[in-house]
Amino acid sequence: MDTAVLEKILYTGWGKLTVENLLSALVTLLLCLAAARLAVKLAGRALGRTRLDGRIRDYVLRGLRFLLYTVTALIVAESLGIPASSLVALLSVFALAVSLAVQDVLSNVAGGLVLLFSKPFTLGDYIESADGEGTVYSIGLTHTVLDTYGGQRVMLPNSRLTAGKIVNYTARGVRRVDHAVSASYEDSTQAVRAACLKAVSRTPHVLEDPPPQVVVTAYGESAIEYHVRFWAPVDAYWDACNSSLEAIRDAFREDGVSMTYNHLNVHIVDNTKEK
Repeated sequence: MDTAVLEKILYTGWGKLTVENLLSALVTLLLCLAAARLAVKLAGRALGRTRLDGRIRDYVLRGLRFLLYTVTALIVAESLGIPASSLVALLSVFALAVSLAVQDVLSNVAGGLVLLFSKPFTLGDYIESADGEGTVYSIGLTHTVLDTYGGQRVMLPNSRLTAGKIVNYTARGVRRVDHAVSASYEDSTQAVRAACLKAVSRTPHVLEDPPPQVVVTAYGESAIEYHVRFWAPVDAYWDACNSSLEAIRDAFREDGVSMTYNHLNVHIVDNTKEK
């Protein structure tokens, strides 16, 4: 096909579009794409030298790539004679409509970025929030996934996590076990404390520093309440917690300490005698 005929067709169908403009736009597109890839590559190397989390680096690079491609589209459109201001206005309206439609998703994304930057917990940590507790399986941009001890997998929205209280039981590497134990008023405090400490000494995974404690916390209607406190490594917390309960019961029985419980006395009155 003759070049003049091709230009006439392009001019008729696309306004001022000519073969020269088309070739120029193609060259501009290739140069912009090459520059965008080079910029993303250099940015990836620069971010790789920082201490940023790997997921944050990926999100930053994706955002930079999207921005550069958008700028490339505007530059190519301008070279073709399409006003860039019109495209910017159109993109702004489109972005506003999308943001209103997915504002909940955007709030979760903002919460995910807050979690990734502030790092209140990491993968493998055991956390508690207002919506549930469990071991952190994954941290995404919109949701955080927890594995519970019941074998359930729970997805929590990041916006709710960042807006509420987060308790991280794993961050320090140790956890304190706190048992409430009741004993009779007839048993001396020294005897109860000795029995509890003996039980703790038999429990595996108990840390010596800080040392275990047994303190009186309340005087009930029919018993004195004691609290047995000791520390254990996070990975052995539940083993120490359950084993210590069994050891306390055995120690009380060996030392003759009465572990009280509520009683209900029923008195039957025979009214037939009065008649």
